[in-house]
Amino acid sequence: MRKRLLPVLLAGLTVPMFAFAASADQWTLPVQTKKLDNGLTVVVSEDHSSPTVGISVVYHVGMRLEPRNRTGFAHLFEHLMFQGTPNAPKGVFDKTITGGGGRNNGSTRPDFTNYIETAPVSAIEPLLWLEADRMKTLDFNAATLKNQQDVVKEEIRVNVKNQPYGGFYWLDISQQAFQKWENNHDGYGSFEDLEGATLDDVRGFHRDYYGPNNAVLAIAGDVTPAQGFALAQKYFGAIAKRPTPAAGDFSEPLGTKEKRVEQSDPLAQVPAIAAAWKVPARGSRDQAAVAVLAELLAGSDASLFYQGLVKGREIALNVNTLFGLTGPWEYDGPTLMTVFALYKPGSSADAMLTAMDEEIAKVASNGVDDATLKRVKTSMLADWNNKMESFINRADTLAKLQTLWGDANVANKIPGWIEGVTSDDIKRAAATYLVPANRTVIDRKPAPKAAPAGDKK
Repeated sequence: MRKRLLPVLLAGLTVPMFAFAASADQWTLPVQTKKLDNGLTVVVSEDHSSPTVGISVVYHVGMRLEPRNRTGFAHLFEHLMFQGTPNAPKGVFDKTITGGGGRNNGSTRPDFTNYIETAPVSAIEPLLWLEADRMKTLDFNAATLKNQQDVVKEEIRVNVKNQPYGGFYWLDISQQAFQKWENNHDGYGSFEDLEGATLDDVRGFHRDYYGPNNAVLAIAGDVTPAQGFALAQKYFGAIAKRPTPAAGDFSEPLGTKEKRVEQSDPLAQVPAIAAAWKVPARGSRDQAAVAVLAELLAGSDASLFYQGLVKGREIALNVNTLFGLTGPWEYDGPTLMTVFALYKPGSSADAMLTAMDEEIAKVASNGVDDATLKRVKTSMLADWNNKMESFINRADTLAKLQTLWGDANVANKIPGWIEGVTSDDIKRAAATYLVPANRTVIDRKPAPKAAPAGDKK
């Protein structure tokens, strides 16, 4: 979340789709994986259609693993990773990449923190050197820590405190829906907790979670597996593995009673609603069904919610869906499928929920017709393949899947999982998960406007 809050699919330098086609209907990504002696997992996806590369380094640490009383610390630390090392002072990282025509970013999520860049293939060795250098250590100093504490606080002001609706549909909703601290605390961070972070905290966090054995390096683009593995060994192989604290048990059951919360928003012009349902665990047989169901209900202007609430009943102004701060395949703990919508002032949260429940009930009872299901699947597959065209997105997706699933080749299984979802699967998912008892709702209403000074009633 260094530059953007919600997940960003950077365009990168695109390549022709279906460069590696296993059949006329399915694009099979080349995926080769190797683990170095120090525990670093390296994934290479060879593609010579463009003289460029995408690189992603994903660390298996995020908001769920940050220290108690240090909310937002994983996010703060992500910022610190761009502030220089003893060998590459502040500014060198960005200048080296952007000066050669590349770009880079990073983000923090509940289950991982990722660092991504894309550039001409001629820059691959400087990029890998830079990533390895900051894996070894950072330039830990009080001035940089204070500066980045202020930067994160300003980001919170811009994206949450001074923004209409703030983060209520991704931040507040999680705080209301989950019971365990790891899942429901403010991953963006309170100002008090951010200011309380010390240099010892920073050093300890890097030592505990930023070792090679807690990371995945993925390279996609104009490089062979042999070249990629050799370069990874050259730049990362000498970094010693470090003990990583064991993760706790973050699991939570589905909800048993609907929770409703009303909030006031002084910056909002119209009311909004966030309705969130707990979804099945990663790897569940229902994971793909819920992903397709989300697209069917609220994934586009052709979705049931858009056609039913925006076009049909004309009570909503828009409808969007999201899976926490990631996507339907990139989580490793309790996650929500959230529907966020602005609705007309003359309507109500009750009317919105009633309309949603009516659409869900139809699906739970009747499933979905073949033509509609095919359209939804086709749209999802197109989006997936379009994302994987970009080398930076491909590297990042492979690194995340290797981190969370232990298998980067899941990228080649997801299209089949989507294709395999049936109408009966959709019915079962709707009837099991999208029920009021498993739902948390926030109704965000504009705060009453203060009367102008001197206005007499």
